[in-house]
Amino acid sequence: MRESPRLHWLPARPEDWRARLKAVAGAPADAEAWAELVRLARHDLDFAATNALAGVMGRLFPAGDPPSATTRPERLAVMSSSTTTHLLPSLVVGALRRGIPLVAHENDYGLYRNELIEADGPLAAFRPTSVLFALDARHLTRAAADCRTAAETEAALERTLDDLAGLWRRARERFGAKVLQQTPVACLPATAGSNEHRNPASAAAFAARLAARLRERADAEGVDLVAVDERIGRDGLAAWHDPAFWFKAKQEIALPAAPMWGDLVARVLAARQGCVGKCLVLDLDNTLWGGVVGDEGPLGVVIGEGSTLGEAFLSIQAYAADLRRRGILLAVCSKNDDAVARAVFRDNPDMLLKESDVSCFIADWTDKATNLREIARRLNIAVDSLVFLDDNPFERGLVRRELPSVFVPELPDAPEGYVTALADSGCFEAVALTEEDFARASYYRADRPSLDVAVEATDLDAHLAELDMVMSWGRVDEGTLTRTAQLINKTNQFNLTTRRHGEDEVRAMVADPDTLALWFRLADRYGDNGLIAVVIARRDALESETFEIDTWLMSCRVLGRRVEQATLEALIAATRAAGGRRLIGVYRPTAKNGMVRDHYARLGFETIADGDDEVRGRLELDRFVSASPPIDIREVVR
Repeated sequence: MRESPRLHWLPARPEDWRARLKAVAGAPADAEAWAELVRLARHDLDFAATNALAGVMGRLFPAGDPPSATTRPERLAVMSSSTTTHLLPSLVVGALRRGIPLVAHENDYGLYRNELIEADGPLAAFRPTSVLFALDARHLTRAAADCRTAAETEAALERTLDDLAGLWRRARERFGAKVLQQTPVACLPATAGSNEHRNPASAAAFAARLAARLRERADAEGVDLVAVDERIGRDGLAAWHDPAFWFKAKQEIALPAAPMWGDLVARVLAARQGCVGKCLVLDLDNTLWGGVVGDEGPLGVVIGEGSTLGEAFLSIQAYAADLRRRGILLAVCSKNDDAVARAVFRDNPDMLLKESDVSCFIADWTDKATNLREIARRLNIAVDSLVFLDDNPFERGLVRRELPSVFVPELPDAPEGYVTALADSGCFEAVALTEEDFARASYYRADRPSLDVAVEATDLDAHLAELDMVMSWGRVDEGTLTRTAQLINKTNQFNLTTRRHGEDEVRAMVADPDTLALWFRLADRYGDNGLIAVVIARRDALESETFEIDTWLMSCRVLGRRVEQATLEALIAATRAAGGRRLIGVYRPTAKNGMVRDHYARLGFETIADGDDEVRGRLELDRFVSASPPIDIREVVR
């Protein structure tokens, strides 16, 4: 009997799930209906439940534009050589699970090339924001049939990769869409056994080589992969592919695997929007070590080599350390006495994680939902950026109920499975990693004085002056483009318009002489804060001396330091150098950026329009008076 891939990191579907779905199906298409659909999606759903939920979503919001979504809607085109109709509902639900409204389109059977070319075809009418190439393994390996030598196989492989790259470029150039590529499904039979790779004509070996080379080519072309081959390697081919349904309906991916497939695709789309975890919050007792430290003492808890449980808990710490090295923040949220909890980090020699690895440490007897809010506040990140790991089902349920935007993976009874649950969930999915990402955790060190001293300082100006702040800024270029696009697509709170621009769009802006695309870094006496702000301004087509600010976003970790004024001074210098004499600032409200509604007014812009959907301000540069922020502002010219 085939075992279906399960979304095992999500809680089981509750008994009233169907009743709740039926109730929301008859409700008005409003914000509460959307929120309930998102809640219903965040369970371990099988194929039938996934289809039912997607059906209600499609009836309530057929255009994929619910009134309260804080994410960018996605219009995803699936370009395939096989049957994918049965997979589309899982895309809707996978995106819904992450708060992203999505509508999907598939090409007529086998006609993906036609739709990419046709000027007035169905794909052009659909206007995709993203395009996924999900080509079946038999289609991808057709060229292997004519190969008789290793050289012929290599040439065929290169032609196949060139052909795929051409498809990617066409999709990007025609629609300005993000491009995703599914890796080949390893469903082709071997003809030579363990040394199949030595058979030049082997389709199975060709597919394996293609999967490896595809990763390099995708990186070079800026294409995101959906790695179904890696997932199949964990679940087993039989859970994903049924030869009977391939021959009956040309379904390469079996129906029971659809929910997992849709989740894999959706998490890549979510990563592009920044809808991923930024901070792993860890419980301590029986999550990070075995036993209760208050009973066992700091040296009596179970951790380290020599026992099954000790090594299991050590593997959790090792995985958390790996996440921190790639830029994920770590925090502690434990019901414990603070001194007792910290003693394990300080005194137990088997602890892999150290107190200095933790950006925010809260151990007290307050409920965990309240403390999670406090962690987000202290770190200046959104609550929905938190991922909470706790062995206690009660605590997991409490947080899910009180803070539904926090991702809480379901954990098995045994700690040996904790890392698998966390890793399989995709909550820290990444599509691009930069030097800034690897350094991010050090920016949020809990013991970094510059984060908290300002709150206690009686003379703020004197304190800021003592920080020896230096803000460097310059034009976005290839060296800063990836990180700039990341910030644009991830920043929600200090983001004046929340307009999302992908790397290709930013690259086009950089090349446009009428657009100012600027990056900003901040360093102080305690270290480098990294890239902390992005501003993009465009010259008005009718008034050449006017520049409108399309994007202004900033990391919340530098708020309260007069960085906004310093950023404006740099923007004014760039605008003047480009022949500009005035700036137009635009604020577009979202559910998360209310903190910056008065941003332009505070900087001296005259309000010229104040509506519910948009606030506009104007600054005449010849009337601007510097606020003299205590920051050394330096332009970097490359």
